[in-house]
Amino acid sequence: YKDSHPMTYKNAALAFRGDNLDRYLMGRQFMVLLVVFVINQCAGPLDPTVDVLGLPDGVKLVFLDIGLGMIVFTCILGQLTTQVNASHCMIDFINNYFALFTLYVAMTVEFSGVMHCSYLVQNLLSAMSGKPIISNEPPRTGFTFAFFWGRVLMSMAILGFCLAVVFKALFNGQTMMTVKYPNLPNGVNVFLFFFFMSIVGMLEGMQIAFFAVAKLPANERGTSFFGRKTCDLLFKGNGQNLPGFMIGRQLTVVCSFFLVASITGLNIEPGQGNNIFGIKDGAQKFLNYGFHGAVITTILASITWQLAASAFPIAFLNNPATYILLVFALFLEWTGLCSGAWVLARVFKSALGIQYDEVYVGTPEERMANNHADKEMTIGQDVGHLTGGGFAGHLVGSHDALDGPIQ
Repeated sequence: YKDSHPMTYKNAALAFRGDNLDRYLMGRQFMVLLVVFVINQCAGPLDPTVDVLGLPDGVKLVFLDIGLGMIVFTCILGQLTTQVNASHCMIDFINNYFALFTLYVAMTVEFSGVMHCSYLVQNLLSAMSGKPIISNEPPRTGFTFAFFWGRVLMSMAILGFCLAVVFKALFNGQTMMTVKYPNLPNGVNVFLFFFFMSIVGMLEGMQIAFFAVAKLPANERGTSFFGRKTCDLLFKGNGQNLPGFMIGRQLTVVCSFFLVASITGLNIEPGQGNNIFGIKDGAQKFLNYGFHGAVITTILASITWQLAASAFPIAFLNNPATYILLVFALFLEWTGLCSGAWVLARVFKSALGIQYDEVYVGTPEERMANNHADKEMTIGQDVGHLTGGGFAGHLVGSHDALDGPIQ
């Protein structure tokens, strides 16, 4: 597709150079969370008592205060519809300048160092598991080494400040929770913060662990009662429960993101003398967009758990909470709340004229016959990477074709 899809080739040549795919995924995760937190600010109700279309209070509570309407809208239009098409039409999907722009922005976010303390977690987990991190780049030395660990220290300082902001606001009743749920005590809000952060973390880690153990023989996938029950349910029949989990998981994660956004979102009006830690009005306005919450959630509730799952996938499977969340995610998918994504995906696919990847690169059998068979990753190669499991699409075809961007 180098000549037929030049922008796809540029995207692939950049993303699959060295460890750039890990960098993109880290920056992307922060961008997704920041966008969700901003959407929560834009669409969250300021006054729960205001009349909306004459709806009963119970309906307003579910659709507006809790945010079910915004959650389903974001999940279907903002995520699942494009994911359905992108999963089968990767080559056409990223053959545009906006995809390249998004890739550069995500990598710029990662380069800034805001998320770099995740690399400290990566190294700690690798040491704990006794499994080395396999990198596509040479070891860092000299200035590169100092610049990298300098950003790690900066990231730890930023994370510490963001945590201080959240806890001070929670204990002082200065978050959006006091607007949406004024009767909830501050202590309950603190508990809900940790609870939903844990839910997000488990679901993020489960995604990595499920795809990792899919590479293992059936008798090695679970070593406990709950581990075996999880695998039996997940890989039941022809494996339809795995994509079903991904849909239910997406809905649960988005719901948790919006709730965490409300818990961490600041209800402080600049210029009134109530700025957090007495910071300037400009800084307060910046925090009101949800930057601090996005940093905390990205590092502590997303990337850290994904890295842990890449190092200890079997431990995730053996956790009883994994089985409970799997059942819950499958139930949400069964309700059909997000089934509209399939219809919209078909409409967009027809409107944009995108084709399945096999049209351009052939079926797996055809690729094998042309000496471009798909490459397999072992479970050990996933350790310390966000590109494991479901992010192995780059293994299709030959890396020999990715000889650099088109000049």
